Amino acid sequence: MGFDRPTPIQEMAIPVIMQGKDLIACAQTGTGKTAAFVLPILNKISKSGSNKLNTLILAPTRELAIQIDQQIQGFSYFLGVSSVPIYGGGDGIIWEQQKKALETGAEIVVATPGRLIALLAGGKIDLSSLEHLVLDEADRMMDMGFSDDILKIVNYLPQDRQTVLFSATMPPKIRQFSMKFLRNPEEISLSIGKTAEGVTQSMYSVYDGQKEELVRHILSQKPYEAVIIFASTKDKVKALYKVLKKQFDIEAFHSDLEQVEREKIMSNFKNKAVKILIGTDIISRGIDVVGIELVINFDTPSDPEDYVHRVGRTARADKEGEAITFVNPKDQHKFVRIENLIGMEITRNPLPEGFEKGPEYIGGKAKSSDFSSGSAGKSKNKKKKKPGNKPAGEKPSGSKGAPGFKPRADFKKAENASIQKPSNPEQSTAPKPEQSAAPKSEIPSKYGQRKNVIDS
Repeated sequence: MGFDRPTPIQEMAIPVIMQGKDLIACAQTGTGKTAAFVLPILNKISKSGSNKLNTLILAPTRELAIQIDQQIQGFSYFLGVSSVPIYGGGDGIIWEQQKKALETGAEIVVATPGRLIALLAGGKIDLSSLEHLVLDEADRMMDMGFSDDILKIVNYLPQDRQTVLFSATMPPKIRQFSMKFLRNPEEISLSIGKTAEGVTQSMYSVYDGQKEELVRHILSQKPYEAVIIFASTKDKVKALYKVLKKQFDIEAFHSDLEQVEREKIMSNFKNKAVKILIGTDIISRGIDVVGIELVINFDTPSDPEDYVHRVGRTARADKEGEAITFVNPKDQHKFVRIENLIGMEITRNPLPEGFEKGPEYIGGKAKSSDFSSGSAGKSKNKKKKKPGNKPAGEKPSGSKGAPGFKPRADFKKAENASIQKPSNPEQSTAPKPEQSAAPKSEIPSKYGQRKNVIDS
């Protein structure tokens, strides 16, 4: 397959797995973690001659489960070892195929936790012969809320087994969680929270309204063969896709797509039939595509570790790549945390010629509550009421009562109404001059018209 030497994580992990010890291994993305656990397990299976279910590999996403299964097929081509991917999103036929594969026997099962639990609930799957449990991208599985599902699955497995946990990051919660089902594990940690050396990283300080045009400008600079654009939500993915598809060969990848569509898009991207892929963090982990030249973070990742995974889609296997991040004023504090995690200052790019000036980047002075820069500071531009103006919903003077918050009993009836609206318009009076402007605490929050939310 063209491998002539092991990567550092493979060199350190393979001997430990060969010895049958439990292992916690942490290394940056794109360093060959899959081969590090698949190769020694295949070696054991091929020598045992057993054709029973031997290994269960858990992965957080369908795409990663499919990819691991494909890599196993490549590694085991001459061994006669079979594997089957188990994941959700398909129709009833897929469900029956997966169930039959588990019942009739495959040496290796690669599964997402949710679908596996559904199959285990049927009670027809025999896991008594299982010797190896592997958790790949364990930190991502915990972020996605799979902790309880993993513990349920572990309860189905034999006590006498080898458990291996691989992750790109190692927060304390992962270590604490792993102690629930690992026995005296060996630990390997390589370049935690670091990006690959071959990645050229830079950023633009921009307002949100400048992002679309900046993406078009960057993609127009040269004929890229493989680009991934990350946006924070699937709605942004869909909106940006509509804008860019008029000019570029691009596909959108998000959770609203049927599984067949997702597989087709990913296959076309890997085969270079599609040059640009835009998606959420669903494609930031485990997507191994050779030759990705550019990663664009349309939105700054909220979690610094997500930045490491996004950037890790390029410069894989010692190749080179480029990563560009757009940072708006309210996300500057997130970018500071990213630089702190990776231990380096990322290059600041000036906006190209012809663009209006972007927001000032203040770096470490930025705070999560600072929404005052440029277009992000709309909350400070509310119009003040002139003396004598009446808050919305009040009747002319002469009626009884006074404006103010709604009584608690009235919240339910008008929780979608403005918080400044008096509880009974028929009984309101004109405010006194010194009370003409609504108290500061009554100004609706910038986070929405929700009750009991006060804008500090």
